[in-house]
Amino acid sequence: MDISEIKTRLNRLADELASVEHERWAHWQRYMHDQGERLSDGSLLIPAELVNRWESQIARPYSKLEENEKASDREQVRRYLPLIVQALTSD
Repeated sequence: MDISEIKTRLNRLADELASVEHERWAHWQRYMHDQGERLSDGSLLIPAELVNRWESQIARPYSKLEENEKASDREQVRRYLPLIVQALTSD
């Protein structure tokens, strides 16, 4: 398979990958919202310790994350791999 065919297959895969990405994002948002306190005006109050932890993670590149944080990111990426393999190996 040449590079042109690979690019064509990956472009066709974009919506399927976007669907996985949306599921991943929605899962994270549900988790985040479950950690906070819903206020009477509908806003969400996130505990300071979580804000501090997440801001620390945001500020560090992947290479500087703790191993458990890297493992979590790898787990999310693995959700994409079957679709990519299928796109690159199907005839």
